[in-house]
Amino acid sequence: MFSALLQSQIQKSLTGLPVSVSWNGELLAGDTDAKVSILVNDAKVLTVLAKPTLGGLARAYVEGWVDLLGSAKDILALGQAYCGVDASNDAETRKDWRWWRHTRTRDRRNITYHYDVSNDFYGLWLDSRRVYSCAYFADGDESLELAQEKKLDHICRKLMLQPGERFLDIGCGWGGLVLHAVEHYGVQAVGITLSEHQHAHVQKLIAERSLQDRLEVRLMDYRDLPERESFDKIASVGMFEHVGRGNLGLYFDKIYSLLKTGGLVMNHGITSVAVKSSGLGNGIAEFIDDYVFPGGELTHVSKVLAELSSSGLEPLDAENLRPHYGKTLWQWVERLEAHREQALAMIGERKYRIWRIYMAGSAFAFDHNWLALFQIVAGKPDSQGILDYPYNRSHVYR
Repeated sequence: MFSALLQSQIQKSLTGLPVSVSWNGELLAGDTDAKVSILVNDAKVLTVLAKPTLGGLARAYVEGWVDLLGSAKDILALGQAYCGVDASNDAETRKDWRWWRHTRTRDRRNITYHYDVSNDFYGLWLDSRRVYSCAYFADGDESLELAQEKKLDHICRKLMLQPGERFLDIGCGWGGLVLHAVEHYGVQAVGITLSEHQHAHVQKLIAERSLQDRLEVRLMDYRDLPERESFDKIASVGMFEHVGRGNLGLYFDKIYSLLKTGGLVMNHGITSVAVKSSGLGNGIAEFIDDYVFPGGELTHVSKVLAELSSSGLEPLDAENLRPHYGKTLWQWVERLEAHREQALAMIGERKYRIWRIYMAGSAFAFDHNWLALFQIVAGKPDSQGILDYPYNRSHVYR
């Protein structure tokens, strides 16, 4: 009786959707020629299907309770229609009492969980520089390789990097930006990361390119950068999502203390779209915290601007690259799926499913204005409030 009731609920919720649901070879709902097929492997998922959430469906897929057959785009479109939600909901920011979420030890553990999967795994689907952040499709039809190169140059131009300047990259990843800045703009660069795998990779590239006198990469927390050091320009790309909403003031205070008077900083990061939202709703934020980015937290761009202003930095330019990140993520998904067998050999089925559904879900979120990606340029005025900055953006779009 219970199974019959669940089956009735599933059939009702799937009415009119291009999906079929099968269990033990029996069609429970939908048509056999549907774009997406849900193959039930464990009865646990039946309650999820009866009262679906996007986070719940993602968990069921990762845990192997279901197999999802079809293109990633069709699967995500189905999930959104099935759950009938706008995951960018304007819910009040969650009050997280776990103060230890962003201690140095916990942040290092979280970064290790996400980034130290395998350098070779990331190499399967990232571009050759392993730039793990939103690409810049200036014309819209660039290859991923070219779009990432244009993104690196877009950042360097926004910061107006000059030969001999000291440049800091907070969260340098596999070194794409610092290497580009050193080799094409002649800066003296320092990159920091908490990932041992990334640190080793960049060290190897520095040695191979004989850049030891121009580029240093450190395995360290941004909070531990000595304030006796100073930099003309600072960038942080795809890193501040790990900082934590409660630490944004500390983060921008640190940047202010490290930046020379008259210097520029560019913060490139994901933000929520709904003003009061702390992350995606419908169970997605919880799924990401449990499976993908432990400790990751989002906030609205207005909060980012308020915090950096409170630290004494002057906002100069803000650009939303939301469509660019959707396009970037779909290319990552396609490249990952094209190397499925190699990925499975490296990280196994469960982790493969995590990455596939996470990146496809993120692409869908950017496409549908559930998430945004802002590049914010700010400067450090002198004691009189004066900051030498161009009257136009010709330095960016020359």
